[in-house]
Amino acid sequence: MIFSPGQSVVCEASRQHCVVEQFLGGGGQGEVYRAKFAGEPVALKWYLPHAATAMQRQRLETIIKKGPPTPKFLWPIELAAAGAGGPGAAGFGYIMPLREARFRSIASLMRNQLDTNFRALATAGFELAHSFLQLHSKGLCYRDIAFGNVFLDPGTGEILICDNDNVAVDGDTAPGILGTPRFMAPEIVLRQAVPSIQTDLYSLAVLLFYIFFVHHPLEGRRELAIHSFDLPAMTRLFGSEPLFIFDPDDDSNAPVPGAHDNALTYWPLYPRAFRALFTRAFTAGLRDAVHGRVREGEWRVAAIHLRDALFYCGACGSESCYDPVSGPRLPSGAGGASPQICWNCQRPLQLPFRIKFPRHLVMLNHDTQLFPHHLDDQRQYDFSAPVAAVVRNPAQPEVWGLSNLSADTWTFHTASNPTPQTVEPGRALSLTSGLFVNFGKVEAEIRY
Repeated sequence: MIFSPGQSVVCEASRQHCVVEQFLGGGGQGEVYRAKFAGEPVALKWYLPHAATAMQRQRLETIIKKGPPTPKFLWPIELAAAGAGGPGAAGFGYIMPLREARFRSIASLMRNQLDTNFRALATAGFELAHSFLQLHSKGLCYRDIAFGNVFLDPGTGEILICDNDNVAVDGDTAPGILGTPRFMAPEIVLRQAVPSIQTDLYSLAVLLFYIFFVHHPLEGRRELAIHSFDLPAMTRLFGSEPLFIFDPDDDSNAPVPGAHDNALTYWPLYPRAFRALFTRAFTAGLRDAVHGRVREGEWRVAAIHLRDALFYCGACGSESCYDPVSGPRLPSGAGGASPQICWNCQRPLQLPFRIKFPRHLVMLNHDTQLFPHHLDDQRQYDFSAPVAAVVRNPAQPEVWGLSNLSADTWTFHTASNPTPQTVEPGRALSLTSGLFVNFGKVEAEIRY
């Protein structure tokens, strides 16, 4: 270890000392410590000599000046130089926010070590897409989107993105990290391009596929035919001859039962429109890096719609996805079960009320909340204050309603009674099939 507890470095901008408390881990670039700065806990990353280059310092200075795109990034705060660090502390490092213990590596999800659910995964998908959209809008590329750089709260789906010292200005051709094997875009695998926003989009799609399907999108039958998984084999599979395992026009790399069961189990659970984005990402997106890849905003909308499509099995509590085209999703070959059967316990599903907006549908579960973006497509995504919530009638527990948590008055009517009635703030309307609710900017229909 470079530092021992009690040693310190000096943060260059503030000239304050950062005191080392505990070694957290090390990697190819350097070591990370828990430390105390200005009375607050932080993380200190200190570079090993080979990584403490003038170019790395310049990149850090650039991104520190730009600031974090969102709070989801554990962004460098200040550069640090040797102070009272003692022998071996030459070079430089930086301080960044300390990751809370509730966040776990997404790699743990692949090892089945996280107790999570579809809602949390959909939330994680949204936060990842939104965060990288904000990063890219600043003209920056991440360069190394992969398991080890993203952490997840398995209960809520909140994410944190670390190792941001590899972030660079888009178009920067200076030598640097190319990415993580299996996540690198084909053009990088073939050394035909350097990391960019476009290659970030590919890596983001791979990470999202792992999150939702617990498998790699290109590892199917062809992978099993490889006897020595060496560099030439990986170059063919991920670079020169990539083929999506669910390619609709070529099944020569389809997943194999017994070897790729995660992909086979999870793929049919999701709505068709959601799966279509992955199909595009790994068909057109493999062939055309400029125009074929799915953008962050599209993933963001898809993740929100997925969250809205979830509902619960009344028997076991498992979540299922409602598909507006074909109803609830379930695994193919699930013992001859019909679309109205729970994928987990094989018991009949009871659909809840749902509300159909012009561009999306929301399942009205016992815990459903509506947010500003539901009632106004022009509003930014903000989950801090719901504007409506499903509630139980205290006098009639079997009756459910939609409570107006906004500051606006709603109106509602039915086809048979077009005379509008009002729902004042703080009041609720009973959930009734065929009810049309006008929220001000949009009208939606409640269905059952």
